Amino acid sequence: MRQGMKVSLALLAFLGNLTWCASAKANFKGNLTVEIDGFKNKQGQVCASIFAKSQGFPNNRDRVLQRQCTKITDTSVKLTFENLPAGSYAVAVMHDRNEDSKLNRNSLGMPTEGFGFSKNPEVRTSAPKFSEAAIVLAGPNTNIQVHLKYL
Repeated sequence: MRQGMKVSLALLAFLGNLTWCASAKANFKGNLTVEIDGFKNKQGQVCASIFAKSQGFPNNRDRVLQRQCTKITDTSVKLTFENLPAGSYAVAVMHDRNEDSKLNRNSLGMPTEGFGFSKNPEVRTSAPKFSEAAIVLAGPNTNIQVHLKYL
């Protein structure tokens, strides 16, 4: 009986630790740094938007979790988003050359400004799905690189 009791106590202690780890992760907040490169020029600004869900990705501004824009001063630019809960996110980036805060398009609907996404998925006839661009924020500091594309 004593051996069984020791095993039960050890099992309870182990399960208690698992519960503590799960709750600690649920409350975790981290930073996501997005390094953007591939600019055709330094005109205008670069904007990055973070989405936490597939709804609205990549261009519905009402569904953006956080957004940042900054002037382009170098061949690569870093933007850091702070205090994000652990989870999956997708990032959409645009080179807003004329600083009108939108990705301009031609009469056929093709972007006339640079754009990019987390995980740098191949873009053919439409924007990638959330799942193709999703990254996991699971540590205090996560760094990703987005290479801009121009059509």
